[in-house]
Amino acid sequence: MNPVVLLDEVDKLGGDWRGDPSSALLEVLDPAQNHTFRDHYLEVELDLSEVLFIATANVAEAIPGPLLDRMEVVRLDGYTEAEKVAIARDHLLARQRARNGLRPDEVAVADDALRRVVTDHTREAGVRNLERELGKLLRKVAAGLAAGEVVAPVRVDAGDVRRYLGHPRFFVEPADRTRAPGVATGLAVTGSGGDVLFVEAGAMDGDPGLTLTGQLGDVMKESAEIARSFVRSHAAELGLPPGAAERRFHVHVPAGAVPKDGPSAGVTIVAALVGLLSGRPVRGDVGMTGEVTLQGRVLPIGGVKQKVLAAERAGLTTVILPQRNGPDLEDVPEAVRERMTFHLVDDVRDVVRLALEPAGGSGEGAPEEPRAA
Repeated sequence: MNPVVLLDEVDKLGGDWRGDPSSALLEVLDPAQNHTFRDHYLEVELDLSEVLFIATANVAEAIPGPLLDRMEVVRLDGYTEAEKVAIARDHLLARQRARNGLRPDEVAVADDALRRVVTDHTREAGVRNLERELGKLLRKVAAGLAAGEVVAPVRVDAGDVRRYLGHPRFFVEPADRTRAPGVATGLAVTGSGGDVLFVEAGAMDGDPGLTLTGQLGDVMKESAEIARSFVRSHAAELGLPPGAAERRFHVHVPAGAVPKDGPSAGVTIVAALVGLLSGRPVRGDVGMTGEVTLQGRVLPIGGVKQKVLAAERAGLTTVILPQRNGPDLEDVPEAVRERMTFHLVDDVRDVVRLALEPAGGSGEGAPEEPRAA
């Protein structure tokens, strides 16, 4: 009675009139109770105290709170782009060759082609879809060899990926997306790793208020309300024209079909609103993340490594983070840290100064700050 039991994807548990699995698991996983667990099918007591339960989940926030409280959480970060390329080259490629009846001397895939598959055709924390795409590519090669359309050995370079896998499924948003005032670049964490999030703000005449679109969750809606209240209450300090903050605002986060939630977009919404009202665009090379309060404090957030890697993948060179997230930068690969500049801030006014173009300037960047890390 000392097995290892794997409970896969416990964040997908649901409860309805047919039953509530998460409530049943409370007794099973609680070490203070499971030594006398009573099975209602056999009506006998089972000692589960020696069983090692390993549960997996993509998003910890989706696990019911009482169930999560009984777990020891070990967070595993997603692979970096370089790690995915190395895994594909050293492990996945050989396995997919064998599964598709190809010999190592018949086909070779260059590293730049593997990198193109990773960036243009997959968007995940692991490598499951990457292996599927490699299998698809090699099946096309095998079909071409069988039909006599190509002659071995076949070398697949970056320029050949589109011919085998079709049009890219994922794109890197252009840096000029923030050229118009009112658009800011935020960083977010999803179930598939980090991602870049654009926040757009617009103002119009009418009764003061706020319209939110983009399928935002309750926490993100609160962040938007806090950001608007901060901008209204500190309009003069932020250098905004009198009465500019007393208009009706519309905040939109594109990809409206994708649910979004979390407090880490607070500073991004503030930057978008201040940029809109002051006519100063946000710098195209800057990404930011952090929770904001009504007093303008920037509070720490999670997922720093995934967010920084997403920023690097999108071509951003500067990232603004909460001051208290400074130690989390140690988790970011050193090669990525060397290529990027980090500003650690504890006040949203610093975010505005660093992220927005100088008033009337040409956009050469904000002055260097002592908080740069």
